[in-house]
Amino acid sequence: MSFYIDSFARSAGQKQRFQLGLGNQRGQSTVEAVLTIPIIFLLLLVLAQPAILLYNRIVMENAAAESCRLLATRTEFGAYSADKYQGYVLRRLAAVPPLAIFHISTSNNGWQVELIGNESSATVTVRITNRLQPLPLVGWGAALLRLTDADGYLVQIVEATMPSQPSWVWQDGGGPASWPLNW
Repeated sequence: MSFYIDSFARSAGQKQRFQLGLGNQRGQSTVEAVLTIPIIFLLLLVLAQPAILLYNRIVMENAAAESCRLLATRTEFGAYSADKYQGYVLRRLAAVPPLAIFHISTSNNGWQVELIGNESSATVTVRITNRLQPLPLVGWGAALLRLTDADGYLVQIVEATMPSQPSWVWQDGGGPASWPLNW
């Protein structure tokens, strides 16, 4: 009988210790959530700025490359002015939202577009400059590292350069005018 009582007492004590252990762990998930959720939001905030910069860069590079192909057909004659070519670039750049964290919209949409060359040039170049407001944590870090301009904005510059004609056009040195002579 004593064995039964000892085992019963032992199991009751273990049960009591087990219950005390559970009582100490109540609210643990709440404390973990209080510590984890702000860290997750800070990480999302810090990762949002590079995602925005990458999106802007992709749109700007595509607009510059397409504009180079169009600029290679630009002639000195005709009704097409530089404004029409610049309008083509701005239509491609309309994919960037007009929010300050993506793009600072001012007069002329805030984009600085520089078109260099035409069909008679050896190469054509399109340079696009964008200014955007950095997110708070990234902005403070960028200001400390002096990566912002005088107004506190991040500046993105994309430049695309392409030959106006393929290399085989000029292989003999004379260009298209010498082609009939070669035949």
